[in-house]
Amino acid sequence: MRHHHGSAVKLSWSLFVLLFLSLSLTHCGPRPTAGPAMVEAEQTRVTAPLFLPNATDSFKFAVLGDFGTGDRTQYELADQMAAFHQRFKYDHVILVGDNIYGSERPQDFERKFELPYKPLLDAGVKFYACLGNHDAREQRYYKLFNMGGELYYTFNPSPDIRFFMLESTYPVPEQIQWLEEQLKTSSSNWKIAVFHHPLYSSARRHGSDHQLRDVLEPMFIQYNVSVVLSGHDHVYERLKPQNGIAYFVVGSGGKLRAGDLDPGTGLTDKGFDTDLAFMLAEIKDDELFFNAVSRHGVIVDSGVLSRRKVVP
Repeated sequence: MRHHHGSAVKLSWSLFVLLFLSLSLTHCGPRPTAGPAMVEAEQTRVTAPLFLPNATDSFKFAVLGDFGTGDRTQYELADQMAAFHQRFKYDHVILVGDNIYGSERPQDFERKFELPYKPLLDAGVKFYACLGNHDAREQRYYKLFNMGGELYYTFNPSPDIRFFMLESTYPVPEQIQWLEEQLKTSSSNWKIAVFHHPLYSSARRHGSDHQLRDVLEPMFIQYNVSVVLSGHDHVYERLKPQNGIAYFVVGSGGKLRAGDLDPGTGLTDKGFDTDLAFMLAEIKDDELFFNAVSRHGVIVDSGVLSRRKVVP
């Protein structure tokens, strides 16, 4: 409010209060309402709502892809990951590839991974990586990526949940045979496949990898995979379920290709291609709840899905 000197007209106290409340309401924006697949418009806020059960006995994790740039925006998204961890204590971060862009010297791993995610690493959060097309295969020996020296591997944070971490740049026959055996013999209720190149994507730059889809999708259907997580396209996209399987592209953890999503594919349930994003998820019994979170801490997608079950 501008102050006038001399014989200026003074606003009454009640008018000042009304003006202040009006301005405050204008800048607060719409209040969100809870519910499945609730989506907010992009806006800056200090503390975003959390549309997850946040149960004490659930498995909580985050998903991040195409992130290792060392740029300021990567650090800003990492700050949001740390801020949400204060309220939502996830123990795992699933990395869908392109973990380190450019040179991969020890100082690069420090600047592009260890420093931005230091609060999470210090809190004991474990990162599980798969490799993207920009990643040196030697990353499998990097201790903080928990790959155990393997290009593809599985891990199960609980008996009911198993992640199948694949190397999709060079999907050699040996890997495909190994994957089928792992899927066939796994007794976990939740089977989640993780790899870099998406089988389904509406992004113009890369889009769906049809050749990889022809190889992997029949196995995913046959052996009851419920969720597939990928990156490569620098956007966030939740695809419409394909053959009962939920597909996510989470490829804007550090790189963004703004406006890249093509609304004409008919594949998208929800897309976000105007800023960086990561994903939070929580598995409780037969349901997986998820939030996609922007660099400004806004939840831009939210929902719940049920695991696939074997039909007798």
